[in-house]
Amino acid sequence: MISRHSAQCGLFLAVLACLSAVATARRQHQDLDRAFQAAVAQYDSGQFAEAIAQLEKLLHSAPESFEVHELLGLAYAAQSQDARANEHLKKAATLNPKSAPARTNLATNLTRLGKPELALAEFKKATELDPQSFDTNHNLGEFYVRSGKLAEAAPFLEKAQRIDPSAYDNGYDLSLALLQLGRLSEARQMVLSLLKQKDTAELHNLLGEIEEKDGKFVHAENEFELAAHADPTESNLFDWGSELLLHRTLGPAVEVFQQATTRYPDSPRLMIGLGMALYARGNYDDAVKSLLRAADLAPSDPRGYPFLSKAYDSSPSQADDVIQRFRRFAELQPRNARAQYYYAMSMWKGKRTQDPDLDLHQIEALLKEALVLDPKLADAHLQLGNLWSDQKKYPESVPEYLKALELNPDLADAHYRLAQAYVRTGEKDRAQEQFQVYQKLREQHLADLDKQRAEIRQFVFSEKDSPAAKP
Repeated sequence: MISRHSAQCGLFLAVLACLSAVATARRQHQDLDRAFQAAVAQYDSGQFAEAIAQLEKLLHSAPESFEVHELLGLAYAAQSQDARANEHLKKAATLNPKSAPARTNLATNLTRLGKPELALAEFKKATELDPQSFDTNHNLGEFYVRSGKLAEAAPFLEKAQRIDPSAYDNGYDLSLALLQLGRLSEARQMVLSLLKQKDTAELHNLLGEIEEKDGKFVHAENEFELAAHADPTESNLFDWGSELLLHRTLGPAVEVFQQATTRYPDSPRLMIGLGMALYARGNYDDAVKSLLRAADLAPSDPRGYPFLSKAYDSSPSQADDVIQRFRRFAELQPRNARAQYYYAMSMWKGKRTQDPDLDLHQIEALLKEALVLDPKLADAHLQLGNLWSDQKKYPESVPEYLKALELNPDLADAHYRLAQAYVRTGEKDRAQEQFQVYQKLREQHLADLDKQRAEIRQFVFSEKDSPAAKP
């Protein structure tokens, strides 16, 4: 029989062992907590590799820890190891499915991995979990903005702004979305409200965009000028100069672009803008020089070549330099119909009189190659007709003029040249019809000035809408 003393000793030893186990567990927990806090400190100080090493060790002891997986995922993401990050962020969201921040972190990483549908699902879940959170609404709105779905973005950005009216970034993005949705009055009010909080160049630039779209050109120019003076970035100077150019304020436009190209001499679009402004003002030689510089800065960029071609029409004195640029463009882009067309025209312009060095066969071959690449290039049909007409091949020229007019009935020169060809082929009634159409088009001013304005507008707005144009 066991004595009472022995029993008491056994009980005491059991309690002692239990207390020892509890103390050991507490020490282990404290050690893990210290290790985790050290990893947090490393992460916060930007020592991501050290944090990753610490957290990977911790996973052996705490494989189901939400906090460890979450921080490890963020650390891998900070190192741009997105696939590794996704593994841990997904685990964290599984361990704590009701955590809106965990869903948001996972969604952000999925976006970086190029999985927008999965990312959208997680952003939506975060918003459903915390519908009154500024962050969840802002993040979902931002995702829609980046996806180009502005109508879907606006309600979430608006809700985020109501939650925090002082949120500058959200307010700016909301204003931009409202502008692009055509809700100009609301966009204007949003920007004016933000300007009371923070007077910035980008807000004045955005207000200029709003006023331009609303047809208030004087106000738009004033806002673009304010933005450029406050922050003379390449983009702000381009917007200011372009606004002046669009509305034919040519002297100031030239001055702005000249100052801008001095400040940013390696900007192709500023050089193109200067060339267009000089051309519109009648400074053709200087326009050609500026556009040649733009071509040298970006030889494969097609945007400046149409304007170089037009300026060269009025100033053929720099023929060798212009031809060299168009030859290079055609060689760089052999499948570009307009590149072949511009090369052909550069050799032909200014040399249509008897010139022993003029190779009409090469020009004809280039025009035909342009039409093989793009049969709908009306200008190439017109010029091929002109080439044959100049060689007195009138029956061959007529179908080219007809095709050009089928593609673009407003080509006044095609009507005039077709009329001349009909006269030469003895079809006087048809010739008279074409002369009448030509006169009517000239009276309606469907000529170079209107076309020039349209081309300038197209260039300016394509630049402003390009991803690289805005931060």
